[in-house]
Amino acid sequence: MNPDWLVPQWPVPPQVRALCTSRVGGVSVAPFATFNLGDHVGDIASAVAVNRALLEQALCAHPVFLSQVHGTQLVALTDQTLDGTPGDASFTDQRHLACTMLVADCLPVLFSNAAGTRVAAAHAGWRGLVGQGGQGVLEETLACFKPPDVIVWLGPCIGPEAFEVGDEVRDQFVTHDPAAQAFFVPRCGQKWLADLPGLARLRLAARGVTQVYGNDGSRDWCTVQQSSRFFSYRRDGVTGRLAASVWLR
Repeated sequence: MNPDWLVPQWPVPPQVRALCTSRVGGVSVAPFATFNLGDHVGDIASAVAVNRALLEQALCAHPVFLSQVHGTQLVALTDQTLDGTPGDASFTDQRHLACTMLVADCLPVLFSNAAGTRVAAAHAGWRGLVGQGGQGVLEETLACFKPPDVIVWLGPCIGPEAFEVGDEVRDQFVTHDPAAQAFFVPRCGQKWLADLPGLARLRLAARGVTQVYGNDGSRDWCTVQQSSRFFSYRRDGVTGRLAASVWLR
């Protein structure tokens, strides 16, 4: 496993394993240098295949890459689930099968129950996070668990000093929950700086989740500001994708 990758520090049983890659450790060349795992961003297919093989070797488990559409669909992974299955979250009870999300500014969220018998991963950009009628991708994923018997880790994403949004984004969160106002800082021209991990924590707390670890909104976790470590679509436009994975050993 590459020492530059992130290994979550969260109190899960030892059979639960998780990691989040960085942009370091692969064979892709600029602007995808070097460990790009996205096969839809314009990188050379053979380079992506090598990188994905390296990831699978590091995990000692099979990562399943969904076709993510910034939605809320949850997929139950089995050994028959194919790469490219539509969905923005996945869960499994099977060993050696890794729930895996690709990100380059959106928030990857990993889940485990306290017993270490079920794990899940979600891709939480703002659209998936807000969902419809208060039911977003986190709520869909939590339906697989029984809060507060769930432990959550938030990975790197665009930080609250970099994520500028308009009124239309803020209004969707605040209409559902007025407490979300605290996670938007006003800018000029009807713009706001949004705290994506803060909004995720708010949604998780509303469902009774008390054990949330990882991204606290500081600069070290910001994909935009940490250019040597993380891919960022907002920063670079054409870029690679990180992967966050969780699996049962």
